[in-house]
Amino acid sequence: MDLSVDMICMVDEQGRYVFVSAACESLLGYTEEELIGTNMIDLVHPEDRERTLATAGEVMSGKPKMHFQNRYVRKDGRIVDIMWSARWSDDDCIRMAVARDITDLKHVGRMQEAIYRISEAAHSAESLSDLYPHIHIIIGELLPADNFFVVLYDAARDKMSFPYFVDERERDAGPLPLNAHALIAQVIRSGEPLLEPAGSEHPNWLGVPLITQGGVMGALILTTYSEHFHYTDEDQELLQFVSTQVAMAIERKQAQFRLQYLAHHDPLTNLPNRALFHDRFDMGLRRAFRFGEQLALLVLDVNNFKGINDNLGHAFGDQVLRQVSRRLEKCLREIDTVGRMGGDEFTVLLANIHVPEDVELVVEKIHAAFVQPFDLDGQELAVSVSIGSAIYPGHGETIDRLFSHADAGMYTMKKKRVVS
Repeated sequence: MDLSVDMICMVDEQGRYVFVSAACESLLGYTEEELIGTNMIDLVHPEDRERTLATAGEVMSGKPKMHFQNRYVRKDGRIVDIMWSARWSDDDCIRMAVARDITDLKHVGRMQEAIYRISEAAHSAESLSDLYPHIHIIIGELLPADNFFVVLYDAARDKMSFPYFVDERERDAGPLPLNAHALIAQVIRSGEPLLEPAGSEHPNWLGVPLITQGGVMGALILTTYSEHFHYTDEDQELLQFVSTQVAMAIERKQAQFRLQYLAHHDPLTNLPNRALFHDRFDMGLRRAFRFGEQLALLVLDVNNFKGINDNLGHAFGDQVLRQVSRRLEKCLREIDTVGRMGGDEFTVLLANIHVPEDVELVVEKIHAAFVQPFDLDGQELAVSVSIGSAIYPGHGETIDRLFSHADAGMYTMKKKRVVS
């Protein structure tokens, strides 16, 4: 039995090993002395224990089992796939089994499944923050990944960010210069995987680049603090293979979100465009109706904007619109929305207004924000806005009614300014 390449073992009624052949050490990493008296279920992968116990019960009831498959956790933490053949001896009250290592056979199937699941996750995840945990789970089923993080690299600023970071000892790191971490910098700059044994400054460390057609977009990093487990060249090859699919998934999701963002935001000011503002306005009206709240609409127009474009040029006009946007944002709460309708027309949605005086205070705050002249490449320019307002439900209960009322107020203010 000790000459067999397959592991042969005997287990008593309580599930304890009473005999194991020499092959057990190469298969599970434990010596015969370590295994004798150990309960076999303690070595079974947690997800497979219930199924394994049920099958063991069938064997003990007199039903021999052929080709039963489950996963064991080796002494070094690695997961091995095993195919068992087992039967029960009533005379000896012993369960006898032969175990064959089928990890390599299972590996190919898991790789194909991982590729499919990563692609599926990229399609189903609502955001990148939803995608990263799925990737962590998938990689964790292929090799130990208790400590795992995703690094994205901004080449223009030579900085890296950590949109997903799980580490049992380290805290989540914010954006950092690439040189702040020598190992990550080496992976990203070289575009090559890196396997580092545990050292004084880092644990056992494995990093692979995330490569797209545009270059290296970041890296996947695995670390382990275990004294019994160390990443190998095979782990590096495996993670590098998976990283290709991960890079494609992240790139696809980023492109999808960019398109969604561009479809709903003004490219010049990055404010919500007409479609997104109307969508938020509609949601705000529904909430106000349901909870008996008030909300307000402000319509703003930059005074003499045509003259700015005609006299200073459209490049200066674009600068004015961007600075108008930033000043408006500083005047509002997080629950409010400012949008650009087009040209020099802006709109503001004020949520949960208690009294009309609240709206007047916001209008005064906006006017005060425009007292300070704009700095346009060293040239100062005085800019002001005309503002009209409408309050739900007093001035109307539909978007069209409220816009009409606010527009009328804004044009009235413009005429008064011209007269004065």
